[in-house]
Amino acid sequence: MAIATGRIGIRIIGTLGLGALVSACSGAAAPGWAPEGVSRFAGGGSERPTRRVAEERDAAATRSALIAGLSARQSVLVPGSPYAEVARAVMATDARVAEAELRVAELRESAAARNWLPTLGPSVSLTSLGDVVTDLVLNQVLFDNGRRRAERDLARAEVEAAAVRLAQDGNDRVRDGLLLYLRGLEARRAADHFATAHVDMAEFERVMSARAAGGVANPSDLTVLRQKLADIAADRDRARSDANRAEAELAALADGARPMVAGTGTLGPLPEGTDPLSVAEAEALRARAMAEADMARAGHLPGLGASARSDGSGVAGALRLDTAQALGLGTGASLAAIEATREAAERVVTDARATAARDVAALRADRDALVRQAGDARALVAQARSNLDLFQRQYEGGGRTVMEVVGVYESYASAAETAIALDHRALRAEIELAHRLGVLVDGRSL
Repeated sequence: MAIATGRIGIRIIGTLGLGALVSACSGAAAPGWAPEGVSRFAGGGSERPTRRVAEERDAAATRSALIAGLSARQSVLVPGSPYAEVARAVMATDARVAEAELRVAELRESAAARNWLPTLGPSVSLTSLGDVVTDLVLNQVLFDNGRRRAERDLARAEVEAAAVRLAQDGNDRVRDGLLLYLRGLEARRAADHFATAHVDMAEFERVMSARAAGGVANPSDLTVLRQKLADIAADRDRARSDANRAEAELAALADGARPMVAGTGTLGPLPEGTDPLSVAEAEALRARAMAEADMARAGHLPGLGASARSDGSGVAGALRLDTAQALGLGTGASLAAIEATREAAERVVTDARATAARDVAALRADRDALVRQAGDARALVAQARSNLDLFQRQYEGGGRTVMEVVGVYESYASAAETAIALDHRALRAEIELAHRLGVLVDGRSL
């Protein structure tokens, strides 16, 4: 509702309102405005209230706590390693949609940072047919129960959420590139292994074919060997196809620029005590929920504002006392729901921390188990190779048949295949753990 003032009061309010706009535009009085309280003017100077300074400092610290934490994250990819080269290739072609969203959120925050300043705009009304009256209206909020501060907090929370999404997108992209690289590398190693096994088995098949032709060996053994040879050839061709597919996908992710690297890479020490990005995301969502709750609560409480109107012939002013949300029988329940929203937001962060801790612990355990299994598999390969060499010598001395040597060779080839698979499973587990922690990309490079 509007509270009418006397003629002198009207002109004083109008003069103060127009003077506030001029001072705000010139930058002289802007620091003295407090969005939650009555503006102060002393001799035309700019008095900065202590409360305003404290709020600005607290807001900056709150924002930097999350964004500075994201910027301080360091990549565990060793510079110059194959992993680092793959990451560089895939990040160079990123469309960076999340970066554009972050820029939009920053611009909105910049606009919201000035929401406590007075607003000026025209008011057009039809007074009679053919006549249009245009007034110039200036509005200034004097007290709004913290609504505009909540709007600034909401804009800041949107910036933090966009920053988290940018970090997540970068880590996701590098993770995808590294997994494709490892898949192609594993397939190439498997293809080379099967190619070697095919050559060795072909030699056994040649010897058995000659012995069967001379009537020394059973022809059924020759048939079995040829079947084994065909199976190895099929495995070799399948591995080559898998390698080509993974390399093509990696090239597409890097926009045709295939990383010219070879071999596996190593990761630096994984940080201890670093929260995964999912926790940072939950914290940003909590800040947004808190700001929205503050805005909703302020909407149920009365606020005070002033307005000045000029139609060219004079200036008129008024005070406004209104609420964004009318009072009703459900107002109490609405306020209770707002408070419950705060508690729910806090619980979301607590749950995110607990879930992230379990996930990280499980990934660490899986990685350690796979590293141990890969070491055991390599030991089994060495043992199987020793047995194969022994049987080979015994065969050359006439103590073993061709099929006995073939059986031992198959055990050796199977152990080598398993070792290759476990090696790369351990490498992928390490990449997944680093991705879960959000340390595949430097925060300052995003």
